[in-house]
Amino acid sequence: MRDGLSIDRDQWTARVGDRRLDLTYREFELLDHFMAHPFQVLSRRQLLDAVWGQSDILSARTVDVHVARLRRKLGPDLRSTITTVRQVGYVFKPSAGVL
Repeated sequence: MRDGLSIDRDQWTARVGDRRLDLTYREFELLDHFMAHPFQVLSRRQLLDAVWGQSDILSARTVDVHVARLRRKLGPDLRSTITTVRQVGYVFKPSAGVL
C-alpha cells in the first residue's frame, strides 16, 4: 500500500483507502507498473513496451490518454502522484515516508 493506494494482483483490484477503483485492464497494468518503479522516470516508449507489449505500432499518445484516465480515477488527492516529465514520460512519486 502506498498513499492509501493498494493493488491486489490475485483479485485484479486496486483501491484508494476503502474505495475500489474501476480500472480497465490497461489502466490496472499501468498503475501496477508505476507502483513497481517509484521515483523512476519512465518514457512513453518504455511504458508502451511494458504495459502494451509493443511500442512500434502504437502512438506514444496512447500512454497520455491512459495516464489522464488513471489520474481521474485516482481522485484529487492522489492524481498528482503521477507526474509528467515533459518531452519524456512520467514518474510515480508516492508521498514521503511511504516507501
